[in-house]
Amino acid sequence: MDYVIEMLGIRKEFGSFVANDNITLQLKKGEIHALLGENGAGKSTLMNVLFGLYQPEAGEIKVNGKSVKVTDPNVANDLGIGMVHQHFMLVENFTVTENIILGNELTKSGVISIKAASKKIKELSDTYGLDVDPTAKIEDISVGMQQRVEILKTLYRNADILIFDEPTASLTPQEIKELIQIMKRLIEEGKSIILITHKLQEIMDVSDRVTVIRKGKGIGTVITAETNPNELAALMVGRQVEFKTVKGEAYPKEEALIIKDLIVTDYRGIEKVKGLNLTVRKGEILGIAGIDGNGQSELLEAITGLRKSKSGKVTINGKDVTNLKPRKVTEAGVGHIPQDRHKHGLVLDFSIGHNIALQTYYQKPISVNGIMNYDEVSKLAQKIITEFDVRTQGEDSLARSLSGGNQQKAIIGREVTRNPELLIAALPTRGLDVGAIEFIHQRLIEQRDNGKAVLLLSFELDEVMNVSDRIAVIYDGQIVDTLLPGETSEQELGLLMAGQRKNNKANKQGESKHVE
Repeated sequence: MDYVIEMLGIRKEFGSFVANDNITLQLKKGEIHALLGENGAGKSTLMNVLFGLYQPEAGEIKVNGKSVKVTDPNVANDLGIGMVHQHFMLVENFTVTENIILGNELTKSGVISIKAASKKIKELSDTYGLDVDPTAKIEDISVGMQQRVEILKTLYRNADILIFDEPTASLTPQEIKELIQIMKRLIEEGKSIILITHKLQEIMDVSDRVTVIRKGKGIGTVITAETNPNELAALMVGRQVEFKTVKGEAYPKEEALIIKDLIVTDYRGIEKVKGLNLTVRKGEILGIAGIDGNGQSELLEAITGLRKSKSGKVTINGKDVTNLKPRKVTEAGVGHIPQDRHKHGLVLDFSIGHNIALQTYYQKPISVNGIMNYDEVSKLAQKIITEFDVRTQGEDSLARSLSGGNQQKAIIGREVTRNPELLIAALPTRGLDVGAIEFIHQRLIEQRDNGKAVLLLSFELDEVMNVSDRIAVIYDGQIVDTLLPGETSEQELGLLMAGQRKNNKANKQGESKHVE
């Protein structure tokens, strides 16, 4: 059998912690090979070894049958290996072209030839159906388009083997479909792909084979056509997983959140939230369904104090919190699992213990008379690390050293443990494996059952349908309808999300369909 990549018996250690323990992965030419494992199982570490970001303690890497030493990413590029990272490596105020050629500039008489580079990028974009404008600035394009820029960056460097690390974690359902088509097009053009993902249905839809790793060890490789999501989930977490969220009936009480006629603009002054009305009651989970870019981010940022609203009113637990600072909103009884965990959820160069204390560091028992009690910080950190299964070497590990999923679990643990009256959960399971998703859904339902209000934002329609008691559909900055999960379908929600309004109803409070 001819393999384009062979990783044989790879071992990678970080101090006493073994991230990869004798793992073997073999990639055939022209296949999409999925790499599956829990958060912190060692998937990204293994691919960072292949890409030259880490050096293994043991094992061998072969490219097209020849043993190689991948000492850094430049060597990987020379070997035809490119990597599309989960968190993009792009300079926001550079153009697409400037980002793609960075470190690999075309020059003529010592001058960078932007025109020639743009032309080449346009040709590559057309060849692979990427539809990227080489002149656009990164800050002005969508997350899905930024990912295409990362793909182009690898193609520009003549990569034949592409590593995709959790490529759909931040994408809308439509962007995911488009990405799958792009991956299939890449295969048709002779490329080979290693795909790291937690999403079992994506694996079933797009991959040829799957290698499963669990807690740093290789469990085995299976042919996708000969398995199913249940088997893969069991291989990944070592037990059977419930895909259907089990929850009892909701018993909503008084309003925890009331939003009246809210208008919010972006940094250019363009209205993104347009006179929106919404109510969330204690004892219910209200899910917001919508295609990314319809005002969700601006809405949540306005509620939590991260963005000023132009007009309207936000009331939480009877208190007007409109345009208050984030700390004041938090003190009004709000927990916030943010959409961007790096930008608003963590200080990456703080320890995970200090990150866990971020919301309460100035309050008793963590702080007394302005002096922090580090024993209490440690106690809280250990509680959350244990209870939420945050895979880390210890509370002193830097937040940036954790996998994306474990960073997310630490944030969720911090916010849920505070037991807020209103929990705002934006993409709470982004980057989590099926076992962790099951656990987080149950914690959201526990909050509800304890009489708390939960506002859930998710781009996963099955998550919205499974977890929510009511669903508010947002389109173009307005709530166009509010529905009960048992009385709607993904098709109906999809039409509403695309702007096809039912009975011309728009901007409803959604009071008519409460679960009583």
